[in-house]
Amino acid sequence: MATTTVEAARSAAAVGASAPAAIAEAIRNLLARPLASYHLIVTMAFLLTSFGLVMVLSASSVEGYSKEGSAYGLFSTQVIFAFLGFFVFYLTLRVPVRFLRRAAAPLMIVTTVLLALVLIPGIGTLSQGARRWFVIYGLSVQPSELVKVALCVWGAHLLASRRQDNASLRELLVPLVPVGLLICLLIILEPNLSTTITIAIIIGALLWFAGLPIKVFLTFAISAIGIAVMLALVEGYRSQRVMSFLNNIDDPQGAGYQERQATYALANGGVFGVGLGQSRAKWNYLPNAHNDFIFAIIGEELGLLGGLLVVFLFVVLAYVGFRIAHRSTDPFLRLMSATITVLITAQALINIGYVIGLLPVTGIQLPLLSAGGTSTLTILAMLGLLANAARHEPEAVAALTTGRPSRMSRLLRLPTPVAYRKTRAENLRDRMDRKRTGTPHRPPRGVRGRSAQPSARGRGARDQVRQESPKRGFTPPWRRSQTPPSPPPRTRQTAAGSGAGSWSRVDYRGGYRDIGSASPRARRAHGQPERPRTTAGSWGTSHRDASHRDTSYRGTSHRGAVPRRPAGSR
Repeated sequence: MATTTVEAARSAAAVGASAPAAIAEAIRNLLARPLASYHLIVTMAFLLTSFGLVMVLSASSVEGYSKEGSAYGLFSTQVIFAFLGFFVFYLTLRVPVRFLRRAAAPLMIVTTVLLALVLIPGIGTLSQGARRWFVIYGLSVQPSELVKVALCVWGAHLLASRRQDNASLRELLVPLVPVGLLICLLIILEPNLSTTITIAIIIGALLWFAGLPIKVFLTFAISAIGIAVMLALVEGYRSQRVMSFLNNIDDPQGAGYQERQATYALANGGVFGVGLGQSRAKWNYLPNAHNDFIFAIIGEELGLLGGLLVVFLFVVLAYVGFRIAHRSTDPFLRLMSATITVLITAQALINIGYVIGLLPVTGIQLPLLSAGGTSTLTILAMLGLLANAARHEPEAVAALTTGRPSRMSRLLRLPTPVAYRKTRAENLRDRMDRKRTGTPHRPPRGVRGRSAQPSARGRGARDQVRQESPKRGFTPPWRRSQTPPSPPPRTRQTAAGSGAGSWSRVDYRGGYRDIGSASPRARRAHGQPERPRTTAGSWGTSHRDASHRDTSYRGTSHRGAVPRRPAGSR
């Protein structure tokens, strides 16, 4: 009895120990698939958007009913922008990489002009002391959100075109930094410090991944932090937020009211939460509960587990984004993917940080979860660009080119991605750099094919590989100079009574072929008897005579042919 109990305990322990290993193996197998990154990005976009719509409905129902007389007023606007966002996601997923790079500069110019136009009274709408929005058919559009996508695409295109590994410091900084400073100045005039911080994050990520020296990068980072602190202390309400963060106990009903109410909401939720839709903070206790502080509502209604779920989703999104950037061979896609991933992750960290009290309140929204139409639109556009970059991974390109497209690709009519190839300008620039530095050219490692032959570069190496594994019926180019043995001369009939027939060769289907092995129809077409004799005698030497065979010439077959029948014989 005791032995049975011990064995059962051991088997249970073995099963428990093997379960994590099996899960890890399943995850590795899932990530080893060619389109794993693409499917994960699409899944994360759908999960975060759906979860965000549910939480916006729960958090905005009270404010929507008090302002518009309907609990679904703010939620319906968010749904419209979510559908528009998925449409933009589809467009950015389909757009070719070359067209995206060509449209980068015009897109940057258009969004910068919109930033300038929104500051003009009568064009931009003034709300809560800031002029940040265009109102189009009742929908508010914030151009400072659109400029984020344009800056990510244009900055990646600019630095990738300049070959950031060999670029000088001036080429890295100009014109990216001046344009970024102009955008920050226009956004500060709105005023909007939170978006200015995100623009600084984009520029910093671009320069970091472009290979900016660490000393220069730290200098710019310290300067940016100093400017942000100065701007925060200059404006009255910003300085009050900073002071309330440092000493929020002294003024719980003043500038630190939102932070205190967010802390109460998180504490009220506990581990499992009070239930979906049962929040108390949204009843006008917590301002902007559906927007900047929606994470507090998530923590109250879904508890600690709900908050950890949100953090886990953003961690997975960050991992997939950096995975795409690491696996991309195109410098443009690599820079763009890494920058977009840093931007989305930084926004999530800053929002969660000031909700739980680790950072001062900045007003940065939680991506895809906070209520904000233009923000949802731009984040989905960025995720569409990430999914597009995931489909251009080398393994994904090979799978989509050689295999059958997936059901989703056929349903969405997605184009087949094209593998990255260097342009002529890039190749010329590489050759000039190698000549200037004296660095020898190192071709990339090739991929072994089905014949297990190493990939070769150049005409001589390619011909060597072909010589090792020639194709059937194919005349190798290195042997075309060799001519096959000349066949005996053709004659229609032999000398009468000579007893030795002359040989006749027929060019059949592109090569020399034995008439005796041809079909009866082919023999009749060439004037040959249906059953030619092959023995020696009055017909002459056998057509299987080894002296008339030639197997040294690869790709053709030289055999003896049937001799012509002597004149007058039967």
